[in-house]
Amino acid sequence: MKLVLAKSIGFIINLLVYVSPKRAAFLAIRLFSKPRKGKHTEEATDFLNTAFQEEVFLKDRSIMTYRWPGKGETILLVHGWESNAFRWKSLIDSLKLKNFNIVAIDAPAHGKSTDKSFHIIDYAEYIHLVSRKFKTQTIISHSFGGLATICFQYKYRLPELKKIVLLGAPSNLKDVMKRYTKLMSYNSKVIKAINAFYLNQYGHLPEYYNVAKFTQDLNSSGLIIHDLTDPIVPYQDALDYKRHFTNAKVISTKNLDHSLKSREVEEHILEFVTNQIIIFS
Repeated sequence: MKLVLAKSIGFIINLLVYVSPKRAAFLAIRLFSKPRKGKHTEEATDFLNTAFQEEVFLKDRSIMTYRWPGKGETILLVHGWESNAFRWKSLIDSLKLKNFNIVAIDAPAHGKSTDKSFHIIDYAEYIHLVSRKFKTQTIISHSFGGLATICFQYKYRLPELKKIVLLGAPSNLKDVMKRYTKLMSYNSKVIKAINAFYLNQYGHLPEYYNVAKFTQDLNSSGLIIHDLTDPIVPYQDALDYKRHFTNAKVISTKNLDHSLKSREVEEHILEFVTNQIIIFS
């Protein structure tokens, strides 16, 4: 969303909140949770069709799962905002060579999954269902997928989940919302209405989801990879995790942007999940 357009829409919602706070909150949340990208390209479809595909249902909604069977431990791949399971293609190819049992998902409103909106707390519930279904031992997550992963594990504490990889993950929902409301120039009444939505929908305000603190008593070991110049999620978030996730290693990269797609990152991930040094030729 271009800055001028965002400010214009924010101005309209700022006026609407004086007439109907609930309607203003609905529109603000809808804008925040409706991805503009994330559907499959032809290349993505061809690749994902090499996997066993199965829907996992949460009430009347579903997400699509993709599975490449292997004899090793189960690894679940969790993507972030405006992406889909195809983002992991290169890593999937590497994990297949190690004979891992690989599962990837399309988040709500992304890829082949249903629903028209994406909410992090709902995403956490789907990750929980998929993790239980496939008896996941390791989760590799990117961006909002990392935040949702920690939310789910903090709530459900699955004992079989031994390792968690966080790539460019936000450390808390409050700052995510703060960056969004600043972008849109929402006034205090709109922000108050948004908070009321979260409290009504999920029983907590956004500030409750300080997920870096959620990690401090998790039994899982962690690998946190974050780029020093990440333009989407500040490097400060990685430092937040470092303070609380005592059983995790933090790796800083340079000039890899928010996507963190590189051989260097794959090498670190493979070393972590295989417990051995990996050197790409």
